[in-house]
Amino acid sequence: MDYLTPETITYYLIAINFVAFAAFGIDKARAEGGRRRTSEADLLAFALLGGTPGAYAGRALFRHKTRKQPFSNRLFLIAVGQGALLVFWLVFRS
Repeated sequence: MDYLTPETITYYLIAINFVAFAAFGIDKARAEGGRRRTSEADLLAFALLGGTPGAYAGRALFRHKTRKQPFSNRLFLIAVGQGALLVFWLVFRS
């Protein structure tokens, strides 16, 4: 059985982007409430696993982690790396 179909990849990307978006919202709410936070490593991991658009959307909507320069740089590097992989795949696919 082939599990890497366009359909399953699409479902995965929808799910991971929802998770990344929600994680930013939950972390913002926890920050405002003085409660235990989601680690920056976990937020970046969601982006690295394919949730970069959701991470950027959550970051913008919730205005969360926008002034943290090291975090912003790491998120940007993940996005650039994913973009480069996408271009590489599009150019060299057979």
